[in-house]
Amino acid sequence: MPTNVQGQGTSWNLPNYAGDLFTADAINTPILTAIGGLTGGVQTDNFEFATDSQYSMPTATQPAITETASLTAPTANGFVREQNTNVTQIFQEKVSISYEKLSNGGRMSGLNTAGQKNNVPNEKDFQIAKTLEKMARDVEYTIINGVYQKSTTANLANKTRGLLALCASLNNINNSTAAALTKAMMNALFKEMYDNGAIFSNMVLWTNSFQKQIITSLFSIAPADRNIGGTNIQQIETDFGNIGISLNRFMPQDAVLASEMSVLAPAFQPVPGKGNFFYEELAKSGASEDGQIYGKFGLDHGPGFMHGSITGLTII
Repeated sequence: MPTNVQGQGTSWNLPNYAGDLFTADAINTPILTAIGGLTGGVQTDNFEFATDSQYSMPTATQPAITETASLTAPTANGFVREQNTNVTQIFQEKVSISYEKLSNGGRMSGLNTAGQKNNVPNEKDFQIAKTLEKMARDVEYTIINGVYQKSTTANLANKTRGLLALCASLNNINNSTAAALTKAMMNALFKEMYDNGAIFSNMVLWTNSFQKQIITSLFSIAPADRNIGGTNIQQIETDFGNIGISLNRFMPQDAVLASEMSVLAPAFQPVPGKGNFFYEELAKSGASEDGQIYGKFGLDHGPGFMHGSITGLTII
């Protein structure tokens, strides 16, 4: 596989080729796409934003109030609220292409047959588009795997909290002995989530390739057509609601993540007069096109009790 260039693109480190373009790397961002992509979502003008505010009910009981006792009002009950927050973080990339590279679009490398053309007719547009694609990949990875850090100085980066970190302290089954995924584990997770308040309105179980095959084998039944073999479990029905099963290449292979999609949203912090995830030209310092893409994203994940995970699973 080719190695990406660190620094300025030139005629020599960004060769031109003929042929259809492909990449084996993950370019789909299913969670980000489902919650609005890099253009939808909510906006904030503070890097710290509220994800939810919660209150608790006392344990339900049967009152035993006598007529005599009812003549005097009982002690008042007050419902205390608390707020949970997350932060936006900076995503920033630079695009730099020499004039010499831009003017050599017809200089081809590799095998060339008569009539073939450069598969990238506009190098600048290609580099900007693929840089945005890279940033979307980074956002998707962060939605799942982001580890929270709140900035307190200019030299300390904000880092948004991802879903697996959110679940670590609530609704998480952690297999310290690296056991294989079982129906019993999944039932235990869904029960714990329900008991803690999850609503199962639009619940999706996110998994990478290994655990997806395990899930299919756990829930498979014989196909109706005996001339067709194989199954692909895309939804399971549970006591608490239907749960979609969806692949995500940014999920760790040793974990599954149950996420209530109805409470997820991207939080953006636009720059006044510029917007968010925008491209702008940088000052000239020589014979090159230089620009940057800048954006701020945070995950509005809603209440933590809405989601759950199983981690530390066996990988063969």
